[in-house]
Amino acid sequence: MKANYEKLVSWVENIKELNQSSAASLLILKDNKVVLEHYSGTHSNNNTSPITESSRFNVASARKSYLGLCVAYAIYDKKISDIDDYVSRYFDDLDSEILGETKIRHLVTHTHGLDESTNGELIREFKPGESWAYRGINIKLITQLINKLYGKPFTELLREKVFVPMGFHKTWWETEDSIDLVSVIIDPEKDGEDTTGSTDNGMESNLFVSTQEFASWGSLFLNKGKFNNKQIVPKEVIELANEIHTPNEIDKELPRNGFFWFVNDLPREMSELGDRVPAGSYQILGVTGPTLLVIPKYSVVIAKMYNKRYNYGNENYLYYLKEFSNIAADTFQ
Repeated sequence: MKANYEKLVSWVENIKELNQSSAASLLILKDNKVVLEHYSGTHSNNNTSPITESSRFNVASARKSYLGLCVAYAIYDKKISDIDDYVSRYFDDLDSEILGETKIRHLVTHTHGLDESTNGELIREFKPGESWAYRGINIKLITQLINKLYGKPFTELLREKVFVPMGFHKTWWETEDSIDLVSVIIDPEKDGEDTTGSTDNGMESNLFVSTQEFASWGSLFLNKGKFNNKQIVPKEVIELANEIHTPNEIDKELPRNGFFWFVNDLPREMSELGDRVPAGSYQILGVTGPTLLVIPKYSVVIAKMYNKRYNYGNENYLYYLKEFSNIAADTFQ
């Protein structure tokens, strides 16, 4: 291992042990070349299958970056006329008064102010564009919208437009367990759990990805839609997906988002990106520990995987998320 990557690998391994994850992986692309590939642990607490390049992790909320690309496609294809279209234009079955002035922009940047009650009713927490809150209702609505606009699940749209052209075979919303799927540790004293879903239409958190294909997904964005020197996705679609769309009016310490990506412009207290990470970098992560960090300034993509539900640190979890990105950025300064 090159000495300059030792600190990052040590950090990943240390958090793996502290958080009682049974598995970890780390892959770094620099100038579109693999400069580090690290795998450790096993598929579950009591599963001796070692983590390898074939292991596929449940990436939890990192799946939103895949949905976000479909939103960008829908705008590019004129199926959504504008990011500032009112959501009520597309959902005539929802309460228009509660939706109010909620726009597509608000849904993709977590500034919509909507939530669901315990009985599934749409409720409002704050006015659209007034603040920021991480909720699941926007993902549900956007998934329904894209599936309706294209007349098929957005997962199939991705398969046709991205996964097949890129040669992906280890990125999919799985409905049946298999030997290459890594279990999710919820209770460290028990076996990991099967987190496959009941459908592959994108409505559930059952996207499994290999570390290599996770990094390749990041490289698609870094290279403005190119993969192996072939234009897979239009440049305009990529740029739309990872530029900041958060309303300027929200508090300066709240995160800034593209189409679900967290985008770095300047240090912000509630951002998951550290203050040493160059502006223009972007990241997506999930509750089971995956992180995909893209640093265009250094031509770097970093894919990290764990299989433990909840990122380490409890109430200080943001510190550890920031620190990973800071150490990563320091590695290439």
